[in-house]
Formats: sequence, C-alpha cells, structure tokens
Amino acid sequence: MRKTSLIMLGAFLGAGTSMVATQTDFLSGPRAVAASAETYRQLSLFGDVFEKVRTDYVEKPEESKMIEAAVNGMLTSLDPHSSYMDAKAFRDMQTTTRGEFGGLGIEVTMEDGLIKVVTPIDDTPASKAGLLANDVITQIDEDQVQGLTLNQAVDKMRGPVNSAVKLKISRKEAKDPIEVTLTRDVIKIRPVRSRVEGGDVGYVRLTQFNEQTFDGLRTAVDKLSSEIGNDKLKGYVIDLRNNPGGLLDQAVLVSDAFLDRGEIVSTRGRNPDETQRFSAKSGDITKGKPVVVLVNGGSASASEIVAGALQDHKRATILGTRSFGKGSVQSIIPLGGSGALRLTTARYYTPSGRSIQAKGIEPDTEVLQDVPDELKGKDETKGEAGLKGHLKQKDTEERGGSSAYVPPDPAKDKQLTAAVDFLHGIQKGASNTQKPSLPN
Repeated sequence: MRKTSLIMLGAFLGAGTSMVATQTDFLSGPRAVAASAETYRQLSLFGDVFEKVRTDYVEKPEESKMIEAAVNGMLTSLDPHSSYMDAKAFRDMQTTTRGEFGGLGIEVTMEDGLIKVVTPIDDTPASKAGLLANDVITQIDEDQVQGLTLNQAVDKMRGPVNSAVKLKISRKEAKDPIEVTLTRDVIKIRPVRSRVEGGDVGYVRLTQFNEQTFDGLRTAVDKLSSEIGNDKLKGYVIDLRNNPGGLLDQAVLVSDAFLDRGEIVSTRGRNPDETQRFSAKSGDITKGKPVVVLVNGGSASASEIVAGALQDHKRATILGTRSFGKGSVQSIIPLGGSGALRLTTARYYTPSGRSIQAKGIEPDTEVLQDVPDELKGKDETKGEAGLKGHLKQKDTEERGGSSAYVPPDPAKDKQLTAAVDFLHGIQKGASNTQKPSLPN
C-alpha cells in the first residue's frame, strides 16, 4: 500500500487541511491602514497591464481567471500558506472542516495512477454494497477513472444525499469487473480511531482536527476506559503522526482534555493588541492517567499545538521524531460569493512562550523507525524550513524535516512499541498526574 507514497494520506472522499485555521465573517482588517501614494501608483500600473493584456493578447483571455490569478499571486508571494480559494475550493474546505458530506463512505488513495480503496467506512453505502480494501475503481458512472487525479475522482463520487452513482470495480480475486450502484448518504469523516494495545493501554489515533475531533476523542477515551477497566488501564498513547492539522479551536479542546489549568497556546499577530491566549478549564478526561504523544515529520500545525502544550506542562511524554515546524495561524476570510482568502494572520506560541516556526517540536525521546531499503533517503518531509518563502524567525536556528515513515504493520512500529513499553514501566515522572501551570 506504500509503493508510491511514504505517507498514505487516504482521502475520505475529501481533501485534507494543513493549517491552524480560524474563521472571520467579513473582509476587514483589525486596523485600517491608509495606502501610500506609491501603492496607488502601483495599482494603477496593474490596471494598465491588465487592460493591455485584455485587448492585445494573441487570444481573448478569460478576464475573471486573470484577476483570480493576480490575486492568488499576490497572496502566495507572502508565505506558503496564504492563498485565494475560489468558490468551489472554499466549499471543499468547509466540507473538510465540518467532517461530513454527501458521499459513499470510502477511504481511497492513489497508487500507480489507480484509485484504490483503502477501506470502506462502517455502516456506509460502500460497506453495505460489499466494497473491500484493495478494490480498484476503474469507472465512475460512465467516466473512466484512468487519468483523473485523486481529487477529481473524489469529486465525482461526492454528490447530493440520496442521489445514485455507479462504480465499476476491479478485484484481484474476481475474473470479471464488478458493477455496483450506490446511493449517496451523509458520511461523517472519522478523525479519531482507537484500540487497545497490550491489553492495558488505550491507543487513540487523531488523523486531523475537524469539527468532530474533540467529540471523537472523548468517545474513544470513554470506550477504552470502560473496555480495559480504569484500575487496569496503564495510560494512553495519543498518535499525532502524519496529522497535518486543522482547526485551532479543536487543537485547544484536545489539549484541554488532558489539562486542568494553565495556558494552552497564545496567538500573536502584527499588532500587540491582537494577542489571544487560550487557557485550560478544570477537568481531565483521562482522570490523570499517564499519556504518551507520538509525533513525526508529518505532524504539523494543530498537532504541534497539542504536543507543545502537553510537553510544556509536563503532562505527556513526547516520543518519535521532530515535528514539521508550522507555527502560523491562517484566518479564512469569506469574500461573499467569490470564494475566500486563506491569510496568515498570526504566529502561535506554546505555554512557555516558544515559537516552533521552522523549528518543530523536539520529542522528549527520539525513536527512529526501521525504514525499508527502497524508502531510505525518501522518508523525510521538508518541514516548514524547507518551504520557499516561509516565515523567518530572528536569532533562531531553523531545523529541517524529519522522518515521517510509519510502518503499515503495527507489530513493526518501533515508536508505538516504545510508547507502550514506556507506559508499562512508568511509575512517576513527566507523564504522571502532576500538571504544573507555567507563568504567563
């Protein structure tokens, strides 16, 4: 399943988000700043160039696309995470952060140019129709899938609830193609998965931070506590590896789930009066059980907020490899019916006041995986420091990416094994019930 990608980021019929995002309701800055005469002269220059291209280009250009490209060019020149979203991209982003949409309930990935089923989600049209892992989707309605991107195929499988879609499936064990007709239903993305490890450790995997994440975490912890028994339960492994981030409020809620007090994160914008601080409320859903958090080079943004907060408060032991290093906040600013801006508006800081921008979260205990020979040298992410135009920090040493490889077989996952062993051996220490509050 990992022939063409080091990290299998399967799509739940939707695109992931890799930002710590907040949302504002209208396009207006916190302060109105008058433009200089030089700025207006440059805007006049833009108008002159636009008019010349509109009238004299060899073929008649599409004016709306020219303007959209100019706006996007302005934004992408700022940093790697600012951009313009057209109306469709904005709707897709909202679908992702809501965590539910009209679809079939298939987690899919692209492998060797083919759309392959990773797994059907339980109790969805896909699972009820009998789709299986490793099925290859060759046709959607009357359209061949060959040549489509993953997102294009996903878009074709999404649609209004109660509408029908016909799939043609190639299955290794079947001689002939299989044709199935499915009726789309409301699909809820599962950002949280959990299981029991070693008979007495609760394992919780967070794949993204959408509107369902905190509720999913709370449900998983309650289920694991009940299944294992609170007296027998040694602690929890919270797996944030290859979690690209998501909503800021969900990162705060997930951090708060393990803390009784103290600052979780602060965001600091261009002006001092824009600083926001988010603090924990009383109540630890694990009832003080030890916690190990797994991170790697694919853990970014909201994942780093959680890891940084729990590390600073000595509430969890961070284990794995250095995280991605994305320490900025993007605000989503709707533009009426014309899409939205994704604009970097602040940096975030952990409770001790450190910024992880282009640096990442260093684990308390580094554990490297055994990377297959064919992937050696290809298992590291660039990290924020490797992105062109990333925000710089004064007097701070930047750090590149680290390994983001996770073995598909949990039995060969050295980081998970180390986390479970740590919880089996822990008595007192950094991950116990003590949760000191740091000075603000």
